[in-house]
Amino acid sequence: MKIAFVYDVPYPWHIGGIEAMNYNEAEELAKHNEVHFFTTLWEGMPGSSFTRNGIHYHAIHRTGQASIYRHGRRSIREAVAYSASLKGLYDYKFDAVITNAFPVLHLGFLKRYCKAKGSKLIIEVAEVWDRDYWRSYIGPVAGDMAYAYSKSAIRGADSYIAISSTTATALENIGIKREKIRIFAPCMDDALIAKAKNGVAKRSKTVLFSGRLIKEKGLDKWIDVVKKAHLIDSSVKGLIIGSGPEKRHIDKLIAESGMGDVISVRRFYPDAKSLYRKIRCSALLLHMSTREGLGIIAIESVALGTPVLLPSYTPIPKEVADMCTVREENSIPKAIVNIARSNKPARYIHNLKNLGIYSKSNISGFYRKLLNAS
Repeated sequence: MKIAFVYDVPYPWHIGGIEAMNYNEAEELAKHNEVHFFTTLWEGMPGSSFTRNGIHYHAIHRTGQASIYRHGRRSIREAVAYSASLKGLYDYKFDAVITNAFPVLHLGFLKRYCKAKGSKLIIEVAEVWDRDYWRSYIGPVAGDMAYAYSKSAIRGADSYIAISSTTATALENIGIKREKIRIFAPCMDDALIAKAKNGVAKRSKTVLFSGRLIKEKGLDKWIDVVKKAHLIDSSVKGLIIGSGPEKRHIDKLIAESGMGDVISVRRFYPDAKSLYRKIRCSALLLHMSTREGLGIIAIESVALGTPVLLPSYTPIPKEVADMCTVREENSIPKAIVNIARSNKPARYIHNLKNLGIYSKSNISGFYRKLLNAS
């Protein structure tokens, strides 16, 4: 089969959980299919047209971290430019086009392309933003318009891949038929996880976070509860791994809290192996996010044997949260200390059977059934 992946942010030049999952799919499908990846040109990419791990890349619009995330949120101008640059797809005839629901503006073009070429359109969906969130994101008037447009734009695909049952329900709520929706999130590399687990790891009393540094990750609360845990047990430390528009603000919060010697911040590791090693030797992963489509880092942490601590308000889907330890926000500092001091971290990990949903090894079989479905 000839398959096109259409995503505006490419992994590993842009580090993110959803981006890594998209890359996993493209890489696996490229083993037995002709796979093209239409994306943007980021710093570090070898050019605008190249092949890597069997994937034929077409970097059709130059962008980067600063331009695509303006004022702490996705740039509408960049989304328009990316969507306009997709006209190069008409030089090819694909059997299937696989894309992400965001940045939304490209969906109309892809629906027209698939209709003209007779291609299947598959939309992967991490989150479905409701009216209130759109309004909080870009203002009441623009938010209402964006909400109405996004509902219309996302309709009309042949199939939808939701990363969780929560997302699947949200798609149904905007009129997508349930029979068109599959739940699949191949974010976990079983072989890499197994290799990392076999390594000798001495646990520290480090509380870890890894992810995009954006407001929705709740790092202001994260810093506050780690500080409170440190005041209970001075050996508890914090480590934030990531990059993003909130980096300066987070550095300022840490300094103002007097935690400069306790909480450190570093950029993403260049490879999963290094990140997994750090997760494996940490006491726990603390995830205070107020908005989250899946929580891939939580899945990886549980798989590696490192407990994940979540607040009771967590937006992480139930099938992920059920593997973690969940506490009321005011009791999290004490829970951090208890987990950090424990010599049996496994007691804070639950329902490991849920990990099967996220296995990368299931990609080929899943897409074989989906693409061959009538």
